[in-house]
Parts: sequence; C-alpha cells; structure tokens
Amino acid sequence: MKLRLFAALLGLAAVLPAHAEDPQATLRKFVDGVQTLTADFSQVQSDEGGKVTGTSSGKLSLSRPGKFRWTYEKPYSQLMVCDGKKIWLYDPDLAQVTVRSAEQALNGTPAALLSQKALLSEAYTLQDGGKDNGASIVRLLPKSADGDFKSIELWLANGVPQRMRFHDQLGGRTDIRFTGIKTNNKVDADQFRFTAPKGVEVVDGGG
Repeated sequence: MKLRLFAALLGLAAVLPAHAEDPQATLRKFVDGVQTLTADFSQVQSDEGGKVTGTSSGKLSLSRPGKFRWTYEKPYSQLMVCDGKKIWLYDPDLAQVTVRSAEQALNGTPAALLSQKALLSEAYTLQDGGKDNGASIVRLLPKSADGDFKSIELWLANGVPQRMRFHDQLGGRTDIRFTGIKTNNKVDADQFRFTAPKGVEVVDGGG
C-alpha cells in the first residue's frame, strides 16, 4: 500500500468521496502495455466450504496474442503449449498428448485471459473490485451462462497481473499468484511450439 504523503492531504482524503477506478482502463493498460510475460506461479484449489483440495506450482511464458506455455512442475509434471491456433496438453506420466483447437479449449481459462489481445469486455461484464496492497482488482462476470466460472478476479499492479481468482459454478475456487514476473523481454518462439516425444500417444481432442 502506498505511503501516505502529508497529514493535510490525509485529512482532506477523509472527507472526500472515493472515486472508483475504471476497470476497462485498468485492463487496457495491461492489454496495451504487456506483449510478453514470464513468471512463476502457485495455484491453490478450494471446495465450496473453503477446504483446500489441491496445490500446484510451475512456470508461465506468454506472447500476445494467444501464445503461451503453462508448465506444472509440482506435485506432478504437466505441460500446456499454445501456438495461437492449437493447444497441446502433455501428460508425461500417461505418455499422452491431447491436441485441441485453442479457441474451444481455452475459453475462460487463466492462460486465455492473460494471452488474448481482444478486450475482455466483449465476453465479460467488468466491475471495479477495489484495491489490495497496491493492486487494482478487476472483477469479470461472464456474459454467457455456459462457462465453467461464475466470476473471475484479476489483480493488476501498474498494468501487470499479480494474481487471479476463479469462482466456479459449484462454489469452488482456484487462486493463482504470480512471482518473479518479467514483462516485454524477448521470449524464444520455440517455447510456443510442441512436438510429441517419440512413443507418446497423440489424441485428437476435437474442437
């Protein structure tokens, strides 16, 4: 939270009404300002009662529009790679990779929200969620009732995502936090290509 500057200004702020931040402008700063991003992430899933049902962590690389590499490292290895048109979901333990259309497979997922270039207001109603430790929170409510999530919250600090929280239709929650964030650095294009290792079964997931 930013340090308060002067006692006089503090007193003035106490009597002035707070102005809500425009969530569209907050998202626009992210859409226009971040072309590539790399980060570590930690993910916690909870059920409708708040009980933790799973934790995981890994690394993320993205290049907008639409390209990303989402690598789960713990507690098990799993990889999602998208070149903007197709997505590969690789499970080394099963020796299997599933290939699907990116548009169909990623609707409403964390990777899709972060990597797309189009305005999120086309698919979501945007609300100002207030401030949290210097980050602006944008709440996204899907305009379609067909999705997996009933609401999504995105924490942005200076136009850079810090955290995401997804609320599913059954009351469960997925909380993702990003650390070690780097933006607009050169990212190797090979990060967003996938070739199935020899002996791995390739499954057409449709879409």
